[in-house]
Amino acid sequence: MVKTIEGSSGAPKTPSIDPDEVAKFSAMAADWWDPKGKFRPLHRFNPTRLKFIRETAERHFGIEAGKVKPLEGLKMLDIGCGGGLVSEPMARLGAAVTGVDASEANIKTALTHAREQGLEIDYRAGTAEGLIDAGEGPFDLVLNMEVVEHVADPSQFLKDCASLVRPGGLMIVATLNKTAKALATAVIGAEYVLRWLPPGTHDWSKFLPPEDVSGPLSDAGLNPEPAVGVSFSPLSGSWSLSDDVSVNYMIVAARPAS
Repeated sequence: MVKTIEGSSGAPKTPSIDPDEVAKFSAMAADWWDPKGKFRPLHRFNPTRLKFIRETAERHFGIEAGKVKPLEGLKMLDIGCGGGLVSEPMARLGAAVTGVDASEANIKTALTHAREQGLEIDYRAGTAEGLIDAGEGPFDLVLNMEVVEHVADPSQFLKDCASLVRPGGLMIVATLNKTAKALATAVIGAEYVLRWLPPGTHDWSKFLPPEDVSGPLSDAGLNPEPAVGVSFSPLSGSWSLSDDVSVNYMIVAARPAS
């Protein structure tokens, strides 16, 4: 049974891929990794968030900038990893990556692509709750990228993920703000006008203002920093960090070392 993000039925497991499935999941991997395909918005968004993750980790863990593999020695969890668009770059930067997703199809796709690239990533089909139930972790770095707006109980989900952060470790959350601007651009504009995403990808009622992310993280013992905005420029067609958190934003939260 494929586990859902709302619940858990045991430790997340790595699904097997038999020879008959390889072609199917290779094709799905091609969709995920096609920068001009249906996941094009994620590909355009990815460089900004990857740079932010790397620089945040370097600063927090006291890593010398400019290293080829700056994340070497760090144990990282990518929760809601999808097809591996963040997990793979993090593995290339040296992190020991565990990628977990509620969709077994996503995990099989991610596994197939990683193997094609010669990357060792511990992909599992399951949930954060499953990791907790199995006593796995803690992790130096937990990435929570565009996941919390899709779960049934965001507050509990954030607390569960926070419990997987080791003392002195870090969590980075990326999500969408619950504003009229986010409704107009991320839902109506992106899904129904520009068709960047399939209609129905996002439910605006489940978007979260920054305080609804910071609050549960604080309750779970982390110290969240102010939200950082990620804004899209129609002129350049690119994303960049900004002070505008009205649509996309990221929050960094650290667990005290002691």
